[in-house]
Amino acid sequence: MDDFDLTTHGITVKTVYRNPSPAYLYEEAIRHEPRAAISDTGALIAYSGEKTGRSPKDKRIVRHENSEQDIWWGPVNFPLEERSFMVNRERAIDYLNTKERLYCVDGFAGWDPETRIKIRVVCARPYHALFMFNMLMRPTDAELAEYGEPDVVIYNAGGFPANRYTSGMTSKTSVDLSIENREVVILGTDYAGEMKKAVFTYMNYLMPKRGILSMHCSATAEPETLKSAVLFGLSGTGKTTLSADPSRRLIGDDEHCWSDTGIFNIEGGCYAKAVYLTREAEPQIFDALRFGAVLENVVYDRAHHHVDFANTTVTENTRGAYPIDYIENAQIPCVAGHPEHVIFLTCDAFGVLPPISQLTPEQAEYHFISGYTAKVAGTEMGVTEPQATFSPCFGGPFLVWHPGAYAQLLAEKIRKHNAQVWLINTGWTGGAYGTGQRISLKHTRALLNAVYAGELSDARRERDPVFGFQVVAECPGVPSDVLIPSNTWADKSGYQSTARKLAGLFRENFQHYADGVGPEIVAAGPELL
Repeated sequence: MDDFDLTTHGITVKTVYRNPSPAYLYEEAIRHEPRAAISDTGALIAYSGEKTGRSPKDKRIVRHENSEQDIWWGPVNFPLEERSFMVNRERAIDYLNTKERLYCVDGFAGWDPETRIKIRVVCARPYHALFMFNMLMRPTDAELAEYGEPDVVIYNAGGFPANRYTSGMTSKTSVDLSIENREVVILGTDYAGEMKKAVFTYMNYLMPKRGILSMHCSATAEPETLKSAVLFGLSGTGKTTLSADPSRRLIGDDEHCWSDTGIFNIEGGCYAKAVYLTREAEPQIFDALRFGAVLENVVYDRAHHHVDFANTTVTENTRGAYPIDYIENAQIPCVAGHPEHVIFLTCDAFGVLPPISQLTPEQAEYHFISGYTAKVAGTEMGVTEPQATFSPCFGGPFLVWHPGAYAQLLAEKIRKHNAQVWLINTGWTGGAYGTGQRISLKHTRALLNAVYAGELSDARRERDPVFGFQVVAECPGVPSDVLIPSNTWADKSGYQSTARKLAGLFRENFQHYADGVGPEIVAAGPELL
């Protein structure tokens, strides 16, 4: 474990711990981490300092002639000169070389042995090492002995700032990816999630080149056949809740790939939101936060080390990272067959989208690129009515290619494997937020169970006059009168005007992506009324 040689990476520190055990990292954290503690359930409590979330505006990709034509440049992918990357890389290595001890975590991204890539993380904090030990696939001792050179190296020098006078820097934080060097450099932020998402960003570049669709989604499978389903959805749509299904096997909660052989999880662990966590609401996550897990930025009782998950003094973005096999119904290895169902979750606070509808492959591309949900009044200052939120492919900050490239891959796989695509609204019915009511979770679960059981294949449908998709009009366990949105509104003219308003927001948003898709995809959106 000691004295691992990293001189090929410019690291000259003599004491380098390679893949130390969680127990050893606990010892290191208690000795050397600021404010580190152990919770009463055995999780390691650590703090990321000033940054308690990602810094998307500080993410950079090196502009290089070999890859620049592939990348969707703009507000998601800011270009960086190669020279500036090398300046930041040297700055990071110089900082790491000032430390008495470093930690090297070697692991895999992707559970498919044929396509997985080797990730090496070099960092100065035990908390970061344990985090990535959990989030990557952990090699066996035999695999570690034969590991060789990594495919990607992450230099985490987050404790040292970027120089704001370096060309391309806009703050003291910088997260830089060089596709050609296959390296990531992190400066000015100790938020552990930057490492996780740097791996996902690289996978989002590499996998489509191999004809594999990388996806920001959760995935479950039928226990006997391992026929799978993938669930896409932005924050607040119920993706985590609906994936925690004891009748199905969990493939993963966040990042997956769809290859010619089926789906596989990219990660070896889960990074779950911990704010307001209770055992009653989410028992699997609650019980996974035990020895070996990392609890990030939480507040705890100093006398008993009991975590107060409702305390947001440090941040609302409190999180827990743990190995996926801490979840009782996890499917290990985290692979499954081709999805029978592709599910888009949305929380429509306008109250006009149906509880469930079925999409054609063209509509699937349109709604995948749109990535819609809505904020409700009162969640942010100045928000007095529902506000539409769009994130392309339900993971805009992590895309590298144009969203149309991922959507085309999705549509190809849907057609090839005869997957059914569903749009499920977990938001409002009978009126917009403030007038209507939230769709019952009981009804949403009944709809999802009916999807899995194949009970909706021949169910009666009605075409939505505004959005054009087929609305499922009957489902066991769900009253028919709640399935057609217009029937639930007392104010019929209010329904029509609100539906047209939301359709206009869809069309306005899609203008940003229309140049990267065919006219048939643009035509699959809401109709002009």
